[in-house]
Amino acid sequence: MNIIQFETQDQQRAVGIVENNTVKPVNQVATVRDLALMAIENKLSLEQQIEQLGFASENYDYAQLLDNLQVLPPLDHPDTAHCFVSGTGLTHLSSAATRDKMHQQNATDTASVTDTMRIFQLGIEKGKPADGEVGAQPEWFYKGDGSIVVRPGADLPIPNFAEDGGEEPEIAGLYVIGPDSKPYRIGFAMGNEFSDHIMERRNYLYLAHSKLRFCSYGPELRTGELPKHLVGTSRLRRDGDVIWEKEFLSGEDNMCHSLTNLEYHHFKYQQFLKPGDVHIHYFGTATLSFADGMQTQVGDEFEIEMKEFGHSLKNKIAHTQPELSIGSVKTL
Repeated sequence: MNIIQFETQDQQRAVGIVENNTVKPVNQVATVRDLALMAIENKLSLEQQIEQLGFASENYDYAQLLDNLQVLPPLDHPDTAHCFVSGTGLTHLSSAATRDKMHQQNATDTASVTDTMRIFQLGIEKGKPADGEVGAQPEWFYKGDGSIVVRPGADLPIPNFAEDGGEEPEIAGLYVIGPDSKPYRIGFAMGNEFSDHIMERRNYLYLAHSKLRFCSYGPELRTGELPKHLVGTSRLRRDGDVIWEKEFLSGEDNMCHSLTNLEYHHFKYQQFLKPGDVHIHYFGTATLSFADGMQTQVGDEFEIEMKEFGHSLKNKIAHTQPELSIGSVKTL
């Protein structure tokens, strides 16, 4: 089942399921978070809870909702400080090569092994442990809270100090923390993790800085288990023309870590288990236009599509508002 959140013409929030180009609104709930908490309380799956609530009589045209930017991210929190956006890197089988080139200090020294390759090799060896066992820790990063999320179709602001704004086509896991302080995965969405690859390339210790950018995911939430093998397409458009396009792979068959292992190493931290909080966790990628020498610019449009997730995710790059100037911090 594919689920969206959207705004009606009178700016009221609603939850709906997508069937072809029609959105069927779910009765009695205005947000996916409320729907998930209701399902947890009733000990139902998300799909069972939807079927129990039923649907309103009025349907919506999905394409029109997207064109009017009425489709919201498929999971959020009314207080953006309680939505955590994070991710893991070096999780896909071909993800290390580009990163290693970025981080390698002496490319002619075949004896040198970067930290990138060391952590990737740990994933190869111990990223898919047996059931009930804990595997190797992945690379982990924090992107921000819910205030850095833009809705499908909206612009991705790039700060003035940024050196690059590059797409990262990924699958994201969407989670709600239940009243029992346990994480509940409600589904998956396509995402554009959007990072500053030039800054990261300068020094891998700048990776944390390079991730503190806006991002997008959706438009649809896919319930159930993630297929083991997924094939998507990532595109970059400039002035309406496709200037770069490439296939990308995801799903556990194409990863060196299991989802169970990645989820454990995120939610093992108690600060991420506050009842009612929402988590968006990106699972990594191996395909970047930056790796093929592309340099994006303001006005470029990213498109990420994968048939299992319905409509493609599109976002353009835009300038952001002026940032805090140096020396603005005041002493009280």
